[in-house]
Amino acid sequence: MPGDEKPPVKLSLPLEFQADIFKELQQEDTLILLARGLGLLRIVTNLLHYYDAAGNNLVLLVGADERENGWIGESLAEHAAVSNSPKARGLSLVNTDAMSVGTREKMYSQGGIFSITSRILIVDFLSGLLDPETVTGMVALHAERIVATALEAFIIRIYRQKNKTGFLKAFSDMPEPFTTGFSPLATMMRNLFLRKPSLYPRFHVSVARSLEGRKKAEVIELEVPMTEPMKEIQQAVMECVEVSIGELKKANSGLEMEGWNLDSALHRNFDTIVRRQLDPVWHRTSFRTRQIVRDLSLLRTILHSLLTYDAVSFNKYLDTVLAASSPPPGSTKSTQSPWLFLDAAHIIFNTAKRRVYTGKITDGNKSADGVPDSLHSVLEEQPKWGLLAEILDEIERDNYFNPKLQDDSNGTILIMCSDQGTCRQLREYLQTMYVRQDESTNGEDEEEPQSKPSASFMMRRKLRNYLAWKRDFNKVSANLFSENQKSINGSSDPKNHQVKGRAPPNKRRRVRGGAAAAAAPSRTTAGSVHVAGDKEAHIASLMEDLQPTEAEALQKGEIAADPLDDMDDYYELYEMKELLVVHPYDGDLDEYILEEVKPRYVIMYEPDSAFIRRVEVYRSSHSDRSVRVYFMYYGGSVEEQRYLSAVRREKDAFTRLIKERGSMAITLNHAAHDAAMDPESNFLRTVNTRIAGGGRLAATAALPRVVIDVREFRSSLPSLLHARNMIVVPCMLTVGDYVLTPTLAIERKSVRDLIGSLNNGRLYSQAETLTQHYKDPMLLIEFDAGKSFTLEPFADLSASTAGANALRDTDLQSKLVILTLAFPRLRIIWSSSPYQTAEIFEELKRAQDEPDPIRAVQIGLQAGDDPEDMNRSAYSQVPQDMLRSVPGVTAGVFNKLMLEVGSVEQLANMEEDELGELVGREAARQICRFFNRSIYED
Repeated sequence: MPGDEKPPVKLSLPLEFQADIFKELQQEDTLILLARGLGLLRIVTNLLHYYDAAGNNLVLLVGADERENGWIGESLAEHAAVSNSPKARGLSLVNTDAMSVGTREKMYSQGGIFSITSRILIVDFLSGLLDPETVTGMVALHAERIVATALEAFIIRIYRQKNKTGFLKAFSDMPEPFTTGFSPLATMMRNLFLRKPSLYPRFHVSVARSLEGRKKAEVIELEVPMTEPMKEIQQAVMECVEVSIGELKKANSGLEMEGWNLDSALHRNFDTIVRRQLDPVWHRTSFRTRQIVRDLSLLRTILHSLLTYDAVSFNKYLDTVLAASSPPPGSTKSTQSPWLFLDAAHIIFNTAKRRVYTGKITDGNKSADGVPDSLHSVLEEQPKWGLLAEILDEIERDNYFNPKLQDDSNGTILIMCSDQGTCRQLREYLQTMYVRQDESTNGEDEEEPQSKPSASFMMRRKLRNYLAWKRDFNKVSANLFSENQKSINGSSDPKNHQVKGRAPPNKRRRVRGGAAAAAAPSRTTAGSVHVAGDKEAHIASLMEDLQPTEAEALQKGEIAADPLDDMDDYYELYEMKELLVVHPYDGDLDEYILEEVKPRYVIMYEPDSAFIRRVEVYRSSHSDRSVRVYFMYYGGSVEEQRYLSAVRREKDAFTRLIKERGSMAITLNHAAHDAAMDPESNFLRTVNTRIAGGGRLAATAALPRVVIDVREFRSSLPSLLHARNMIVVPCMLTVGDYVLTPTLAIERKSVRDLIGSLNNGRLYSQAETLTQHYKDPMLLIEFDAGKSFTLEPFADLSASTAGANALRDTDLQSKLVILTLAFPRLRIIWSSSPYQTAEIFEELKRAQDEPDPIRAVQIGLQAGDDPEDMNRSAYSQVPQDMLRSVPGVTAGVFNKLMLEVGSVEQLANMEEDELGELVGREAARQICRFFNRSIYED
């Protein structure tokens, strides 16, 4: 065991609560629920190193994603080097099917720490490649995801059934999922086969003592006021959200709507909450309700974009929203999003435009629609930019008066943002904030201490790019509109022509009271809202106003790609003291950034509660490093409200968990499941007492067996079958997904997969092979648990084909009818959920012979089968559908391209001569013409 080795194992757990958690993990199996930002991965890596340094251990890591694997692998290597552990082997990854069975078996026999994807691990467990009894222990990350139907729960169940002595540790830093439902903590503990949960919130005594007992980080909180236009837009969006929620409540009065309020709507999981409640009745909800559910997500994105995008990018985003929301030709207003017809929506679009440019109306010249013919730029800057420049100036002065560092930090400045887009924006601003558009100040910035940083250069460049994009965008929109008009009308019907200069009757905006019609944005013939900046004259006047000055022309452009030629001549390592790092929040990996960079100053451009705790842990772990944190947020904004709400929700979740843990019933053992595995009980369960009419008494002590295709282990059905005491045999099947008896095979389809299979014809070939090789072929159509058991809500799933060609529910049913007529022996099973499917399978297997796995694998692989069809089934289906729709691609050309060309992208970039050698000159000409056609052409 790990405690028997002679050399000591060196751990890096400097804080008291970290050492307490580690001791607890050593003593017993437990679920660790830690508050976000307190260093969960550090505890996991120390635990894994503890077992790795001992040697002769086989420890499985389940639930880790790719980035976490990289972090843990690197940390284990560092620990092994520091501890000088000769037996430590580090982390081994088993995350692809390309690794052969023999290679995996050899790796397992040698032992070590393995991070394995769940699908590979469950197949290895069931196939006997990895014996659970040989496993020393298992570590499960992201325990909040291990619900009853999860693959990880299946893995833990098999592990605990066959291995009673191995350890099992589970970790999570998200308490909120453990508080939804009836006794959620007890249910989760049952899924994890654990008895004891350990909770460590931020207000835990040990955590608070660790983080507050030593010298704390210096935090400077900076509340940034929003500009008046930003406040107007935020208020208008909030009004749209409030009205949308009110409409949603009015249309669905029979549902539980306690959490449907403005505060909840600001969080990302609000859509999930609403859909979860609407899913059982989704087929009865109106089109308007479904539209509002989508609109709420869009409005929340607009709120986030207002605070993160610059004024030009935000206006550009609203242009795309408006274009996407414009009605198709011939439709009425009722098909549009309801919030677009509110006065608040008019405020959003108009105010966003005023932040970028406004009209010169001194001469009184206006066009017929009331929009000024001449515009000039405004280019409102984000308030945080100026404050960021002031902070950097303060840091520079601080470094000037205190040039020598008094501690072990590097003097680096670390700026943390929410995403990569904000990082790019800040990088561009910091590079250009002292560039002046006036030539007289070119090169004289050093002599003018009063010159203030400005984003005018960056904003003018963004506006020039936006206007060029706008011109092309208008052209593409007009092109698409004219093509749609032709396809819908079919001919030039004189009734469809409107009088020039007048909008069609169904495009008029309703005028409230006696207000003038010009108060609302008018609509063009294409159905889009007509606003300032849509005309060529507007764009031309703005472009003239934005011509680059000499000082701007001297600035280098953005570097798209650097070949790194002569790298040594132009590149060198930076002094860490002079370094300014802009980085997005990245979960637990932020701890790695702090340890590597060792910053003296941290600027939190956007609030994040988890990162604040990481800074606390970092500062408390290194008493010789001082950190100053600048915490920026928009006062009175959604950003501040979302941050405070997230902190409150986490605290409430831990409070509920502590209360439930105090009254939670403990599962002492799983004797009921062990009894179900007893041979005697199995014999009695399978006895058939109906022996009238000369029948024989049939019974067996063996458990029923199901042969399952390994690709089906992505679903929850194999886990539910195993829970019903069936032996699950994973195999690579060519025909069918589940083989229940020697004569009965089942092809399982979810509704989405069913629609795709009917569209591309794959289901017909699968039904043909099923009926050819099995006496009782069946098609299982399985719906999701908790969703409506009807085909109606899936009418819009195949909306990729526009207009009248879209697949409707009646078409889906008619195709199923054609399928049953073509294959009379094919039976269709309708299942409302995977739970019901498991019951149906149990009934189908009752008193039937068991299937032979070897025979099931051999079916479909015999001589006479087309090998091309066999290989093609492994290819991705979506690119195949795209390829079939390309002009010039016949069946023969399709087969040739599938074998010779790697991807659709490679095909699009091929020359006509090169393609002609593969498929012929005529087909190559049509294919190249299709891919090289410009959408900007009329």
